Amino acid sequence: MYPFTFLSVWPIPYFSTNFIVMSRYSTPPSTDKVWISAHRNPETLELGQPQWDDPGPYHVAYPRNYKFIMDDTPVCKSRDPFLLLMVVVAPADVAARDVIRKTWAKEKVVLGQMVDILFLMGLPTGAHAEQQQQKLQAENQQNHDMIQSNFEDSTYNLTIKTMVMMEWLAANCQKTTFVMKVDCDIFLNVQNLVKHLLDPSTAKQNYVTGLVIENRPVLRNPYIRFYMPREIVAEPVYPPYPLGTAYVMSLDVAVNILTVSREVKPINIVDVYLGMCLKHLNVSPINSPEAYTFVKDTIHPLSNCSLSKTVAVATVDTTMMMNYWKKSKDPETKC
Repeated sequence: MYPFTFLSVWPIPYFSTNFIVMSRYSTPPSTDKVWISAHRNPETLELGQPQWDDPGPYHVAYPRNYKFIMDDTPVCKSRDPFLLLMVVVAPADVAARDVIRKTWAKEKVVLGQMVDILFLMGLPTGAHAEQQQQKLQAENQQNHDMIQSNFEDSTYNLTIKTMVMMEWLAANCQKTTFVMKVDCDIFLNVQNLVKHLLDPSTAKQNYVTGLVIENRPVLRNPYIRFYMPREIVAEPVYPPYPLGTAYVMSLDVAVNILTVSREVKPINIVDVYLGMCLKHLNVSPINSPEAYTFVKDTIHPLSNCSLSKTVAVATVDTTMMMNYWKKSKDPETKC
């Protein structure tokens, strides 16, 4: 059985669309400044963000000194899911969390397998960070499905966010079979996903699947977005990596990525860094031979046939996600 396919509403970029790595520079940046990803903000220090000193051009995208300040979920503690969906969100993504809880996150047992969902985030920033943190705590007291670490949640800290996710999985979910990292604008057909993962041809170890980006050249022009100096990455082409909007891995891969991250220089282009870790592990992410169904410009609404086949589709707003959820439950939604 083929790995599942994705549909996206956005043009496929070099990396995930939420990476803003180089755009703040109008002159060529020096390598001892580019990779500082653990930015300190005085407004968030009071919430427990660790003190941090620049150690140089390496190991700054993931300094490893973060702690979990919100973690009272029963997931992987009192129950062990077959599949854990880790939704990466910003603290302010309240509407996205709410609609996910009302739609595909409601499916707790699928084809006889337990499925759980958690929302992962860092600290809120800005003038109202303290009030926002209080609202997050109240939201979690009601739902018990939020994991928060004490790094500043920003587009510059996406590598930290992903590696913190790996830390939590390694520490808590050793009995979980699969984990899916997914962005909060993605609608999931959980039934199709679990069906694929239960297929005997799907490996239970050393398994990574998603939309795999291959043969992506390393950009050397210091004036453009995603510039990468040779001092950081010497190779001319990046190793294969799954697009970060949605990918699935067996739990052992998450644990092993965390282990080898001590040997692979962290960079703040997180999808690429994941691919670098996978290469170090000799694990090849699997792309679907039907990858053409992941179109650059999805025409919405999707047809019944397309929706019945897909696992992950990017939506433009919460209304579209709700509509796709309702449509996916309609027996008439088929080819």
